[in-house]
Amino acid sequence: MLRKISTHQLRAGMYIERFEGSWLQHPFWRGSFLVRHDDELRSIRDSGIGEVWIDLRKGLAPLEEPAPQAEPAGGPPLQQAGAVDGATPGAPRVEFGEEVLQARRIYDGSRPMLRSMFEQARLGRAIDAAGAAELVEQISESVRRNPWALLSVARLKLADEYTYMHSAAVCALMIALSMQMGLDEEQTRDAGMAGMLHDVGKALVPAAIINKPGRLNASELDAVRTHPQRGFELLRRMGGVAAAALDVCLNHHEKMDGSGYPNRLPADRISRVARMGAVCDVYDAITSNRPYKTAWDPAGALRRMAGWSGSHFDDQVFQHFVKSVGIYPIGSVVRLESGVLGVVVEQASDSLLAPKVRVMLDAATRARLSPRTVDLGAPASHDRIVSVEDPFQWGLAQPGEYL
Repeated sequence: MLRKISTHQLRAGMYIERFEGSWLQHPFWRGSFLVRHDDELRSIRDSGIGEVWIDLRKGLAPLEEPAPQAEPAGGPPLQQAGAVDGATPGAPRVEFGEEVLQARRIYDGSRPMLRSMFEQARLGRAIDAAGAAELVEQISESVRRNPWALLSVARLKLADEYTYMHSAAVCALMIALSMQMGLDEEQTRDAGMAGMLHDVGKALVPAAIINKPGRLNASELDAVRTHPQRGFELLRRMGGVAAAALDVCLNHHEKMDGSGYPNRLPADRISRVARMGAVCDVYDAITSNRPYKTAWDPAGALRRMAGWSGSHFDDQVFQHFVKSVGIYPIGSVVRLESGVLGVVVEQASDSLLAPKVRVMLDAATRARLSPRTVDLGAPASHDRIVSVEDPFQWGLAQPGEYL
């Protein structure tokens, strides 16, 4: 039996079935779990969430019984919208530090294949579908072993290799998002292949336009906007390409408000996988250094994207995406309550608000500190993130530097 209560009524031993309130304040990866200790209670209350749904069959009841509130038809709000209860990219099978080495080998090894894929596309030839499928499988296995290792490594790409390495990054993001949404193995594999192939049409746009360091003029912008259609036609001529990959290739620049391209599709004609592709494509694009712009920091990028959700992105897909990369993604510069600044270096397995942070700077004096890693999710930790900071303002990064 589910019951909605105030977070002030929460106590250890209660089983939280679902959070109420803003998804951006949601403090835990899991949507459902047993509250075990006071640190979890403090995190929930500090998040600003006012109410939660508890399951009386799995945990304790409130000490003061309020008048029963019926569960909404179809389940709590996120469930009504089709969200998968409590889904995450999967509990890490191996430690981040261990998997990041393997992820780096996969990512570095993908360069020749991706470079060749774009070269074959540029010549109008069939791409190496078997090689692409093998790479998707390697990326998928890495993400399953640890959801964040390859996503971290994918930020290493240089501006001049963005066009093709963007494909590997979006593949990994699509797989992580699919896992978070609870898609089955075949759907996840198809989504990964869609991410791998989504931008193949850019190989058919003149490199001078793709790599132009300044703002594109109207005719150049029109040329870039042909890449979804041209890529779609190339993949369709090849044959044997999954429908999801064709769909995402053609429609990853369509928007929920109908203002996208190439066909200005209304929301009801944009598939789920194309909506997923739109989010993953934009996130990697704006967090990557390009010939004409410096990358946005990951956490700042999510907050800007949140402002576009509903008009540009599907809101439910975007909520899932944030849970797959974290409110404070790896590479984000954050200020802690204790007055120090650091870089998020690893996600926690169960908390959106408690990653591991590599402390580097005293915010008050700007003095460099001996680097140390703080695990905000550790039971003994009493520190927390209070803000996201601009890395360039604090001298913690230079344009093109990977944090």
